[in-house]
Amino acid sequence: MRIRFPSDAWIKELSRLLNESESYERSAKDWEGDFLFVIQEDDALADTAYLYMDLYHGKSPSAAELSGPEEKQAAYVLEAPFGTWRRVIEGKLDPIQGMMTRQLELSGNMMQIMRYPKAAKEIVSCCAVVPTDFGDG
Repeated sequence: MRIRFPSDAWIKELSRLLNESESYERSAKDWEGDFLFVIQEDDALADTAYLYMDLYHGKSPSAAELSGPEEKQAAYVLEAPFGTWRRVIEGKLDPIQGMMTRQLELSGNMMQIMRYPKAAKEIVSCCAVVPTDFGDG
């Protein structure tokens, strides 16, 4: 069964996979900082969506879809249109490259993220494992 992106079920499945990933745990063992992922509307998505994920020392203690950006204050906010997020999830756009080229807009300490490129890649690897339904068939 495929899980609709973006949704509460999708971000919770990603969180579960991260919690099971030994390689993510190793690569992010010193990481502290939660994320708010803002999936902006585009031709394929009617309304902006907000997905929150708490990340702490190689684990994801909590994750949820939020009703709006004011619901939780996160250390990092990563924003992009739905189509750009899809390219990241499908492995067609490296998230660090996406931030450097401003295809993904980051609010938060970019230098902190740059210290953990392997952790970012592990998150994307877990995204690719989530059986994702992008709503196009």
